[in-house]
Amino acid sequence: MSRTTLDDRATTPRRPHLPLRPLWLCRVCAAPWPCPVARLTLRQEYAHDRIGLNIYLCTVLHEAAADLYRLNPHDGQDPAALFTRFLGWARPRHLR
Repeated sequence: MSRTTLDDRATTPRRPHLPLRPLWLCRVCAAPWPCPVARLTLRQEYAHDRIGLNIYLCTVLHEAAADLYRLNPHDGQDPAALFTRFLGWARPRHLR
């Protein structure tokens, strides 16, 4: 069995950290999505469009809240916790 070299890892495409719906867990690392890698990727993708990032995150927050409520209508996620998870990290530092 051969060992993976640094060069092999540099040329191997990475799997994107996308949500597994309706659970809203990361498909790669199984952390609640957006996981730290997804957050970093989103910050990079929307580096010059902060408003676009927030609109996208509001949209996925709405979809996640609906999915998670359908999965567990009696003990659903706290709305404040969902806001923090999906949008709280994206605020500019001076507003935190």
